[in-house]
Amino acid sequence: MTRPTFWLRCEKKEFEKRAALTPTTARKLIDAGFEIIVERDEQRIFDDSEYEAVGCKLVENNSWPSAPKEIPIIGLKELPVSTDPLPHTHIQFAHCYKNQAGWADILSRFQRGNGTLYDLEFLEDANGRRVAAFGFHAGFAGAAAGALALAAERRGKKLGQLNPYANEAAMIEDVKKALGGSGMGVKALVIGALGRCGRGAVDLFKKIGLEDDDILKWDMAETAKGGPFEEILDVDIFINCIYLSSKIPSFITRDTISAAGKGRRLKVVVDVSCDTTNPFNPIPIYTINTTFSEPTVGVDLPSDLPPLSVISIDHLPTLLPRESSEQFSADLLPSLLEFPSRDTARLWTDAHNLFQKKLGEAKAVA
Repeated sequence: MTRPTFWLRCEKKEFEKRAALTPTTARKLIDAGFEIIVERDEQRIFDDSEYEAVGCKLVENNSWPSAPKEIPIIGLKELPVSTDPLPHTHIQFAHCYKNQAGWADILSRFQRGNGTLYDLEFLEDANGRRVAAFGFHAGFAGAAAGALALAAERRGKKLGQLNPYANEAAMIEDVKKALGGSGMGVKALVIGALGRCGRGAVDLFKKIGLEDDDILKWDMAETAKGGPFEEILDVDIFINCIYLSSKIPSFITRDTISAAGKGRRLKVVVDVSCDTTNPFNPIPIYTINTTFSEPTVGVDLPSDLPPLSVISIDHLPTLLPRESSEQFSADLLPSLLEFPSRDTARLWTDAHNLFQKKLGEAKAVA
């Protein structure tokens, strides 16, 4: 009988150091009878030798297009833009199920290649909760980036390139140092504070020294009245951590920012949710994703108003690549063990049915 196999591809997104499969998870899959093929990747936080040591088979970087079509390809971030058909089964975050920019083009590649997409964002348990998510570390890293941007603004500068940290302790130490030793006195508002992402942001703020009363923790109850919310303008850092599924009133707009005048306290907006190209984006004050090399973008405001920076990086957890990968991969493991039964296992059949539905929607707009 053929052994079930996963092919871990390299990540081509700049600065992306995370991995969908860690050596720890790979070892557990191998012990369960799987074969794990891993592309060599100098960018990945885990050394090739760590995979080799647990029994993975190493292959050349970015060689998955020539892999046997029956082997599922697993990765994290979206594939580079291309028109090439995709004949394989892919397990990844594809960012094409919520009408994001280019969504139909992405799905057409699967349609033309007769391939299949299992989108990691939509692998859900029986209660509709994602089985694996980077939410906590996204919020944690987003809050850290926001604090670093605030520290730079206080010095009259723009935040420079962000680089991944070896661990959480190193990140906290660096942020506190940038703020002069502590975040005490900084005021922040987190929307979506009860979710995984929001809890991560709140945790970071506490660990860098913000007092609890200076962390406004909003969730559905506080936003039920509908935005825009003037309270956002009265904090130093605003963190958006909501999961967007439908149109809602904007949280903040250029008009509300301008109306606040020169006395506005808000200096940094971190859109961890990063629904930049989503037509329902509740933070319509920016239009581009920022990057690790250029982490902030200024909001277009009248020249007599104080500046306002937005961070909209769509892979923030890679600031803590080893820890976030280990947590995500461990959470994903039980579902991967079920993958050989994907034709009958509820989680995988649901994901496949969703793919077919979205494929039909893409065909309809082609």
